[in-house]
Amino acid sequence: MSADRQGNPLSGATPAAVDAYDEAVTAFNLYRGDPVARLDEAIAQAPAFAMAHLLKAWLYAVATEPEAAEQARAIAEGVRSLALDAREASLLAALDRLLQGNWTAAALALDRHNVDFPRDLVGLQCGHLLDFYRANARDLRDRIARVLPQWSAEVPGYSLLLGMHAFGLEETGDYARAEAQGRRAVELEPLDCWAHHAVAHVMEMQGRAEDGIGWMTIREPYWSGDDNFFRVHNWWHHALYYLDLGRVDEALALYDGPVRQDHSEVALDMIDASALLWRLTLLGCDLAGHWQELADTWDRHADGRLYPFNDWHAVMAYLGAGREPDVARILAAFRSPAEPSAEAARWTRDIGLPLVQGFVAFWHGDYRVAAEQLHAVRFIANRFGGSHAQRDVIDWTLTEAALRGGLHDLAEALAHERLALKPHSRVNRDFLARATRRTPARG
Repeated sequence: MSADRQGNPLSGATPAAVDAYDEAVTAFNLYRGDPVARLDEAIAQAPAFAMAHLLKAWLYAVATEPEAAEQARAIAEGVRSLALDAREASLLAALDRLLQGNWTAAALALDRHNVDFPRDLVGLQCGHLLDFYRANARDLRDRIARVLPQWSAEVPGYSLLLGMHAFGLEETGDYARAEAQGRRAVELEPLDCWAHHAVAHVMEMQGRAEDGIGWMTIREPYWSGDDNFFRVHNWWHHALYYLDLGRVDEALALYDGPVRQDHSEVALDMIDASALLWRLTLLGCDLAGHWQELADTWDRHADGRLYPFNDWHAVMAYLGAGREPDVARILAAFRSPAEPSAEAARWTRDIGLPLVQGFVAFWHGDYRVAAEQLHAVRFIANRFGGSHAQRDVIDWTLTEAALRGGLHDLAEALAHERLALKPHSRVNRDFLARATRRTPARG
């Protein structure tokens, strides 16, 4: 029987199909190129190639886009008629849980799967992505730690595990080890933009903006190509460094350039665009035209049901564009989820709804209401989606709400909290200065 590069059997494969499949897996690993096109080639060569179908379904499922989720469901149904070995059946069972909106159940199924099949690189990467999407820092780290002893530098893909482990270490606050592991990963595989971004996260969380700009600039040829799926997110990180240095014009130029110049309709790119525009708006930029373009693009994905982390970012764009009916549409969907028993519905009700209500209150000038809402929700927002760096927009908005609402003692306390983590941040120093002057904020 044919096998992948790590020695896992591949049911229904032919040698030519395996070649195309291996190329697809590499594209997935590096977030570079078009893995779906390679998988389609593999399926054309071997229609009963189970892992080619399964990987394609997983790629659509983790896109966090409604249309892609429907495609994943259709592919999964077709896989049921194929001959599957134990590993492939296990991956399908975990996928079923995800497509039902039960992210943690899917991740736990992959926990066991990864223990049973520790050299299944596809299973590990899918599990790592689920840990990211549900913001489970511990499993981001420990999913990889559990299997690393089963790998070595001689096993193809070893460096990719180091990069995933680096991100898990960063999200659990082990910054020194995270940076060392990330740097080691990119030395072994310079095109590993996930490992590169793990190091970028370390520098963001430590407030090392100048180091971050240097890291991004010197390695730009490896992560900024047109075929790199992760390039927008890395440009977003680059822009955050500029904001911490007070270089707002340069951050806006990155938005107008590589972050948004292609008007990407990929949900992950649009999240970065919304998050950057929101921060720029808080800093006093007039971005009405920018918001309109982005809001129009969000219409394809913002259904208020699949993944509330995305919908929250869509609401930012709808508020900026003055599209109040769409804000109301998302809030209505949040209040009456289609699948109330699914975990995604609980995220929507318990986290997404108060979070969006806080952002809506802020936008409409109800700053004290916004501060009350966001102060409560920030402590549970890490139960759904994103990284610490992405969720920092909640605390940033909360601090701004406290300032604009005249809650100067709260604003000063929050500024001290932020400065304890990033003492050199121009944004954080400005928060403290405004709070201690007892003067209203911009806007």
